[in-house]
Amino acid sequence: MAKKKSVIRLIVEFAEILIFASVLSWGLRSNVVEAATIPTPSMMPTIHIQDRVIVDELIYKFSGIQRDDIIVFDPPKNLDSSGDYWIKRVIGLPGDKVQITGGKVYINGQAQTEPFEMEAPNYTYGPVTVPKDSYFLLGDNRNNSLDSHYWGALPAKDIEGKAVLRYWPLNRFGTLPK
Repeated sequence: MAKKKSVIRLIVEFAEILIFASVLSWGLRSNVVEAATIPTPSMMPTIHIQDRVIVDELIYKFSGIQRDDIIVFDPPKNLDSSGDYWIKRVIGLPGDKVQITGGKVYINGQAQTEPFEMEAPNYTYGPVTVPKDSYFLLGDNRNNSLDSHYWGALPAKDIEGKAVLRYWPLNRFGTLPK
């Protein structure tokens, strides 16, 4: 009889551990961090197709979004209603004047040095002023990215978090460069 109680107690303890681990995992994934797989080449050479990154969903509750941050966001609904997140780099902050011309990105009239860009943009855009509570986003693969130069500034409410760490593939494991 004592052995039967011991087995039942072990099963109950195991179930409690599983429930606790599931709740903790759900809580972390839905409120703190999330993993994302990159489906397109729009962020090359910084992030490649099928790279896996960790997204910090809390950072922007305590600090502001900075130029060159790599963010994960809900895309404009008229472009993608799949529910999948997109990933791009913040180029323009609220109030910035953005222009793309002659293979260069200009912010407030100043040409930007962008070592992360795959190649110079082969299009002209703007100038436009980024609205309040919005951000202008570009992929690092400028000529192969569906980004703000197609659909305009992204409202801040659509930002899910900051991509902070690549964990796969292991040979490129590490923090994401600015």
